[in-house]
Amino acid sequence: MKKEDKLGIPETRQHARKRKQKQIRNWIIGILAVVCAIVAGVGLYAAHLYKTAEQAANKAYDSENAVKTTYGEFNGKKPFAVMLLGTDTGALDRTEKRGNTDTIIVVVVNPKKKNYTMISIPRDTMADMVGDDSNDVQKINAAYSIGGAKMAMKTVSNLLNIPVKYYALVNMGGLMKLVDYVGGIYVTPPLTFTYSGFPFKKRVRQHLNGQAALAYSRMRYDDPQGDYGRQKRQREVITKLVQKLATADSLMNFSKIANNLSSNVKTNLSFQALKSILANYSDCTSSSDYLHGYSAYVNDAAYQIAPTSELQRISNKIRKLLGLKTATVSNRETELNTLNETAGFKFGSGETQNYTIYDPGTTADSVKSGKKSSKSSSSSKSSSQTSSSADYSGNTAYSGSTNYDTTYSYSYNYNYNTNPFSGGY
Repeated sequence: MKKEDKLGIPETRQHARKRKQKQIRNWIIGILAVVCAIVAGVGLYAAHLYKTAEQAANKAYDSENAVKTTYGEFNGKKPFAVMLLGTDTGALDRTEKRGNTDTIIVVVVNPKKKNYTMISIPRDTMADMVGDDSNDVQKINAAYSIGGAKMAMKTVSNLLNIPVKYYALVNMGGLMKLVDYVGGIYVTPPLTFTYSGFPFKKRVRQHLNGQAALAYSRMRYDDPQGDYGRQKRQREVITKLVQKLATADSLMNFSKIANNLSSNVKTNLSFQALKSILANYSDCTSSSDYLHGYSAYVNDAAYQIAPTSELQRISNKIRKLLGLKTATVSNRETELNTLNETAGFKFGSGETQNYTIYDPGTTADSVKSGKKSSKSSSSSKSSSQTSSSADYSGNTAYSGSTNYDTTYSYSYNYNYNTNPFSGGY
């Protein structure tokens, strides 16, 4: 007779239910889960697997951006945040430029609430590049390309007025090799499209190898939701990948998997920190949110502009989860928002408008006095008040027509019942 729990439910059925519920829905979160799954070799597999896991974690460790942790920082009682970055430009030891981080997510873990919250920042969000002297703004995905992990962390920190100490960067292109190592994955496309020669049919379950999985997760121009839609497909791919990695069959390729991760992941979380996170934060459930912006043109380049009220909303949310007092967001972005609204820019208008990058020190009064010429020059992209704003994205930005309610009174909580530090089990 099968052993039963207190409710009289057979363990096999209960275990199957838990496995079904615990699905990782965000691809970049899934990467950290994979790293932790490898760390979980302690006591789960043979000692040599633990050694392989330790070597892989140490190779992925970014000592240049190391942060001195305080005693008990990951003891399961204190909240913390990690910024997760995703790129698919090649292996991390490549000799060319760093590339842009087209996925940026701030993950806040709050053990008191037994919850971790994923805040996505769209790749085309306008942001001041903190760390250079240009006083210029770029798409936020350029921060890593320009100044590495340090600039990326400082830029996000400044944008939202939040502390950002830790990060994890993953290369999506390299990780797609893992799909082949686990024998491929099955997905159910939400729409019909063809990309890089691979056809996908809406609501038809199909098997993907590594190349097909990468194509499936890269397309965005034919998706009505643009980059938001692409992120959903990336989450689906990683969900399936982590599920396969968590199976005993993956042990056959454990060394290849570990080596692949160490070549395609960088983080300033040490091996010891990852072990503590895995051990002490495994019972948290999740919710998600986005920094919502509006499509606008800046010097002929398509951007997402986050209104000041939305920057403040996200800042308040993250600071509260970290146990910090809320504080007013006041930065280059909020300054430009004020000046553009003075000049007639209207968030939530339903139209893709032109957005002017005024010189530092420009006042609202000066914008009012030259309102007509300012708007005209913004449309023609030739204003003397508009500073240069080179586009480091490497391609045309998505400028979809989706518009969000400016009140943001509704919640974007998806409540995925799984933990990024649980190894995907």
